[in-house]
Amino acid sequence: MKIGKSEKLKELYNQYEIDVAEFKTSAVCVKGCANCCIDVGNIDITTLEGIIIHKRMATFAEPLKSKIKAGLAQNKMEREKGVLSRCAFLKKDKTCIIYDIRPFSCRWLYSVKDCNGTSPTVHRQALNLAKNTVKKIQQLDSAGYSGHISYILSLLDNEEIRRLYMRGKLKPQKIAHFGKSHGLSINRTAPS
Repeated sequence: MKIGKSEKLKELYNQYEIDVAEFKTSAVCVKGCANCCIDVGNIDITTLEGIIIHKRMATFAEPLKSKIKAGLAQNKMEREKGVLSRCAFLKKDKTCIIYDIRPFSCRWLYSVKDCNGTSPTVHRQALNLAKNTVKKIQQLDSAGYSGHISYILSLLDNEEIRRLYMRGKLKPQKIAHFGKSHGLSINRTAPS
């Protein structure tokens, strides 16, 4: 991974927040809401975001690290069965353990109506801005992949794959079977 990609990613996150600030003024989301972390269940990330999360997880003390890894493994298994599951980074008080480095799929969601177990209601313009930001993040992470957080972090648990990615040498054939069976996208072919 080239130096500066993490900073560029933060810039993309910040620019999105600036661009949607007027829309989010009518959001009903509050700390501890967590509907999106429990009921929506589609937390997609890029490999770059996964590396950042993986590095943070390495700093966690036991038993927290083991608890999160077990939650990710359960989440992965449930996703493979088509079941939505609670985010492994969600604490009992419904706040996020990695809130400051949460991926973009968590950052762009908000709702202007109480969700009550349904999908959030987002302004159309904010949704379009989010889609454009996702494309920019995928272009920034052109040596990586996009997919569900549990799948990407599972890949990054493999030291060889992590090392290849960090050097920009991760090839699609290296993870072809896993990628295809888990719906991962190759970022370099993402539409611009």
